[in-house]
Formats: sequence, C-alpha cells, structure tokens
Amino acid sequence: MDISVVIPLLNEQESLQELYDWIATVMQSNRFSYEIIFIDDGSTDTSWNTIQALASTDPNVKGIRFLKNFGKSQALHAGFQLANGNVVITMDADLQDNPEEIPELYKQIKGNNADLVSGWKKVRYDSVLAKNLPSKLFNWAARRTSGVNLHDFNCGLKAYKNTVVKSIDVHGEMHRYIPVLVKNAGFTRIEERVVKHQARKYGTTKFGMERFINGFLDLITIWFLSKFGKQPMHLFGALGVIMFIIGFGFAAYIGIDKLFINPHGRLIALRPQFYISLIAMVIGTQLFIAGFLGELILRSKKQEKRYKVLETANL
Repeated sequence: MDISVVIPLLNEQESLQELYDWIATVMQSNRFSYEIIFIDDGSTDTSWNTIQALASTDPNVKGIRFLKNFGKSQALHAGFQLANGNVVITMDADLQDNPEEIPELYKQIKGNNADLVSGWKKVRYDSVLAKNLPSKLFNWAARRTSGVNLHDFNCGLKAYKNTVVKSIDVHGEMHRYIPVLVKNAGFTRIEERVVKHQARKYGTTKFGMERFINGFLDLITIWFLSKFGKQPMHLFGALGVIMFIIGFGFAAYIGIDKLFINPHGRLIALRPQFYISLIAMVIGTQLFIAGFLGELILRSKKQEKRYKVLETANL
C-alpha cells in the first residue's frame, strides 16, 4: 500500500464528508493505493455516524472511536499503530490542511528518502494575536531547545516513512513535538515543505490559549527526556554531587573554624553556615534518591495503553 492518511478529529461532523471526497479524488487521480484512518477522539456530535457510513461504502476507510476525549497525541498514536502504508500522512479534519499537498509530500519522502517531511504554513489564516504571534514564539523556542530546524513544529500536515511512525511513542501532549521525537528515535532526515493553509470553513478551534502554556511545559519535558530520559541519574546525580560538595564544604569550614581558629566563638548551631550546610546536604541526598528512583522506574516501565476504544469501523 502506498499511503495511509491518519486523521484525528473531535466534533468535525460538518467537514468529514467533504474531506473524504477531496482525499479520495486526489488519491484516485494519482493512482495511489491508500487507506484513510479516522480516529474519533470522543466526539459528542454525529462524527462517528459519518465515519461508519463512509466505512460501509468504501473499504479504504477505517475508523476508531475512543470511549472519551483522550487527546490528539493518543489519537495519532492509535492511528500510527494501524497504518499499513509505506508513507503515512497526517492531517487535521477541519479542512485547513489541503489534501492536494499529499502527492508532493509522498514524492519528497520517496524521492529524497526523507524520514519526515513537516508542513510549513508560511501564510496562515488565523488570528495574529491569538495564534500567529504565540506560534512564532513557540516555534523559535522549540528550534533553540531541540536543534531541529523547522519553522512550524505543530503543523498537522506531515508525511512519514512507515518505519518512523512505528518507532516513536506519541503520548501526553507530545504531538506538538513529533519532529523532536523522530530525531530522538534516530531518524535524522527531517525536511520541510511550504504547504497551503486554508481558513476554517466549519466550526471553531478545539484548542484554547492554555495550549501555549502546556506547549512550553511539554517543551521542557521533551528537552529533559531527550537529554536525560535514558539516564536520569546523570542529571540528578550530578546535581546531588554539587549540592553535597557545597554542604560538605560549609560543614568543613565551620568545623575547622570552631576546632582550630575560633574555639570560643559562637555555637555552630547559631551560625548561618550550619543551616546552609545542612540544607545543601539534605537536598543533595534527595537528588540522589530522585536519580535512583528514575533509574528504577525506567527499568521497570511497562508499555501501557493510554486510551480506550469504544468501537471500530472496517478493521
């Protein structure tokens, strides 16, 4: 199979039929063998009914319905597990991603042997203050932190080799940082392509301003995981050693001062250096314990399913 199109969605009943028709037209005109995988992330409208109807008439359509809203990352993870195409395309269901971009994305993966091609919405039809400016700041911070030189990390329109999506674990809110996850998994051929962005035709965005706060918190998380995720003791142990050296240094200073330099001076317990020493050594010990616990958790971690499927269509 040439292409798997993975589409996570939440309450997009108005756009699904039009999106399906558009994708099917593009695929058939280019003679691709394909599948379309819709992941209904707990919609409360009739989105699932539309997916079932499409699956009943077209064997290329597959659907997963979550028991509740688990989030876009979990929806993408479920779609990636099902995808059979040599190239996997992701796009949003709100018609802001243009299916006409699919053939060129496919060619860039196959022709350039790229692992990932990320879309870049160079011209956006979103609110400048609510989306464009925060998005630019977010992408700048992501570039500086991750070392992945992309302009638009969170563009929903991306193309992957099948081996890439089978090798990454998208969880939490990490869908914003899939290129970083791909890099951390060892796939370095990450490219970018300017894609068309279209104004939302139906409904409203499902993401509020809190996504930017969550996004930067996730950025810190993924930086930590990329640097120390496999060896947390390297961070916590080093910080513990530093704190313990500071504490021991102060303890040695006040001990020597009390024993040899000024034995009749103030009591040790009345000196601020005593409390600095005590606190530093306690913090150092706690950091060591955190590192050991991190190592133990890492070694005993089991793969857990982070979503519950209510029903499927055409699987």
